[in-house]
Parts: sequence; C-alpha cells; structure tokens
Amino acid sequence: MTMYATLEEAIDAAREEFLANNPSVNEEDANVQQFNIQKYVMQDGDIMWQAEFFADEGDDGECLPLLSGEAAQSVFDGEFDEIELRQEWQEENTLHEWDEGEFQLEPPLDTEEGQAAADEWDER
Repeated sequence: MTMYATLEEAIDAAREEFLANNPSVNEEDANVQQFNIQKYVMQDGDIMWQAEFFADEGDDGECLPLLSGEAAQSVFDGEFDEIELRQEWQEENTLHEWDEGEFQLEPPLDTEEGQAAADEWDER
C-alpha cells in the first residue's frame, strides 16, 4: 500500500499502476469504469491519500469506490477538480493511524495511547 501526500499524486500513481497492470492498453484507449480513493490521517497529523482505477465497476480494491463510469474515466483522463473530489469524500470514511501502519475509522479510546491520538486528531 503506497500513500501519497496529495490526492493528485495518488491519482497519477493509480493511473500509472492501471496502465502497468494492463500492458495491452495505451493511455489514450484506456477504458476505466471505477475510481476508488482512501484518505488517511497519520499519527503526526499528516494527510495521505491512496487511489485506484479499475476497468470493471464493482472490482474490489484497498480503497473505497468514489466514482464510476464516465466520471471515473474523466478522472483517469486528468479532467477533474481536486476540490470537488475532496468534497465528495465522506469524512467518516477517513482512516486514522493509531499505531504504526495500523489504521481504523476512530482511535481506540480505551487505552492511553488511543486517547492521546484522539486528542491529537481533535486538535486539527
């Protein structure tokens, strides 16, 4: 799982990965049906992103589906507004790092470490 500091970097990497996984398809002829993203909040408060493209709608990946059909193709083609994509993201789906490399939707509040992480996230 590779995460990127900006959503645009994550999208670029997802495009490259899609093309690498489909070597018989060139970028101009690619037919993308699904675009998935995931937002992460790291322990230090940094925001990280991960993105994926799929040729078939409904394919499972590591991220959550955000767009399908023509909308997914537009993002693949670079015709998107990053602000709009961020607005589409539902904050309750953001994963928070509570231990190195371990993520969950909310920090565990039953441990001192979890409470400290929750307090840190609330300060953002």
